[in-house]
Amino acid sequence: MTIREATVDDIDAIQNVAERSWTQDYPDILSRESLQEGLDEWYSEERIRDSIVWARALMLVVERHDEIVGFAHATWDTDTTEGNILRVYVAPDYRADGIGRRLLEETCHSVFEQGVDRVKAMVLDANELGKTFYSEFGFEKGEVDEIPIGGDTYQECTYVLERESYTEEIDEVA
Repeated sequence: MTIREATVDDIDAIQNVAERSWTQDYPDILSRESLQEGLDEWYSEERIRDSIVWARALMLVVERHDEIVGFAHATWDTDTTEGNILRVYVAPDYRADGIGRRLLEETCHSVFEQGVDRVKAMVLDANELGKTFYSEFGFEKGEVDEIPIGGDTYQECTYVLERESYTEEIDEVA
């Protein structure tokens, strides 16, 4: 397994992982229209390309057997000490292998290296798998807000990880 920064050559593979993940995870959470509109908007070629080349964004991919099986997308701003993990997805067939955790570890490490003190991750409130994933990593549940996806509105939870907590967790494992 290799984790590396994404390139524009990875756009199709990122779109494929997103579609497989959303199709598996969200049919009972999002309406069919919202699911398709969310994929079309958030994973358009232009939007992924911008995320790959933008200086204050990180797009990592996981390769296994020469296939991209996961990705993470994070951003940060230079005039704040807060970063955002916008997405962490692993193709459904590869989820039991610890790939998501390794991807999240690498993403948090990279964002904290940018001088960020706090990382926020957003996950739909109805996505129990996602909420458990962040909680087990050490993120604390924060605010719940409404967000539009397609023509519908959904509840989204924010999970927060402080740099100090992340450093302590890494020290305990080492």
